[in-house]
Amino acid sequence: MTSRFFRDDGRHFKNEFEDYSPATADNIVDINKNDIHDEFKETLKEKIIIMLNHLNNNKKQWINQDDSSIYTGNTGIAYLYYFYGTRFNEETYIKRALELIDRQDSSRSKRDITFLIGEAGRLALGAVIFKSLNDEAQSESMITKLLALFNNATKSSYDELLYGRAGYLYALLFVNKHIPNSIDDDVIKKIIYSMLTTGKAYAKSRKYSTPLMYIWHDSEYLGGAHGLAGILYILLQARQYLTQEQLKNDIEPSIDYLVSLKYPTGNFPSSVGGSSDKLVHWCHGAPSMTMLFALAHEVFARQDYLEIAKDCGEVVWCRGLLKKGSGICHGVSGNAYTFLCLYQKTKELKHLYRACKFAEWCFDYEKHQARIPDRPYSLFEGLAGIIYYLIDLTVPSSAKFPGYDL
Repeated sequence: MTSRFFRDDGRHFKNEFEDYSPATADNIVDINKNDIHDEFKETLKEKIIIMLNHLNNNKKQWINQDDSSIYTGNTGIAYLYYFYGTRFNEETYIKRALELIDRQDSSRSKRDITFLIGEAGRLALGAVIFKSLNDEAQSESMITKLLALFNNATKSSYDELLYGRAGYLYALLFVNKHIPNSIDDDVIKKIIYSMLTTGKAYAKSRKYSTPLMYIWHDSEYLGGAHGLAGILYILLQARQYLTQEQLKNDIEPSIDYLVSLKYPTGNFPSSVGGSSDKLVHWCHGAPSMTMLFALAHEVFARQDYLEIAKDCGEVVWCRGLLKKGSGICHGVSGNAYTFLCLYQKTKELKHLYRACKFAEWCFDYEKHQARIPDRPYSLFEGLAGIIYYLIDLTVPSSAKFPGYDL
């Protein structure tokens, strides 16, 4: 590990894993297939079953909680069940997912418009699951209810992913991906227009050099969950609804502004003006930036963006084994998506090997956490998220960070 990427911030364990080489990668990745080795895939499947059984056996600990979100609630576990069922052709789990969604209280506050935190996530996921089971009427009903949140989304005070318009936009894009042409283009374009308008107005009011800037809870956050990077990443994934002028004049210069804030270590501050190079997890720091810059490289054909994404990967390899645990939002499994993103972009086995080593760390997740998460079985804080990552890793070329990648 080079000193450039390493910093002892007290928040991570020292990475004792040997880095990639043909010798260290034996039985982990297959050099000939440029894929995970069959032996490691079998290990993954064994661990998935063990962890899934543990989740199911502790159902009483999470089934009655008053939380219907994908982030920490039962809809997140429904998402895991659906993912497991579709990946391994287990229709029983798809039906379990639907049962969980059906039992949720649908009277959540109308301001909870996002995929990860709000009612939009339950409706979007429900629409897709009903469609997969050929229940067209129920699927369309869910989409109608999702669209009914449109006015609340346009009136939202925030644009970030967890609580704001970007999270509603993701829900619309998620449905359109799985059920093509189910959401009118005009609906998506109007949400994007609102996001760009508020971002421009705020940046201008504060005289920022970036065309777009946003605020959440009195801070100008930069990361995936609450900040500029997450908003830009969702907008880039919706680029078919953007003009070339918007891409060149609004999106690309805003990405360049983020570049100007990068620490010498390769990490990024959590908010504008931040100087504490401590946070290395998806919600704040390098991991979500990897995905943004990898996609920006694809869209704008700029090699410097890819190099920044690779630097983020080095930061995560050095500092990504977090003491907070192995969850998706601020844990090791979420950080590991950094390597899957880079593997998909570069096809380099080094990144896939690193993703597998972080998975090995997650096998003993209870041993590798300083404290028990508030929602220890949930998708974004707990066990469900670890299982989700391990399932995704079985087919690394198609892995997608839930609620962020499309």
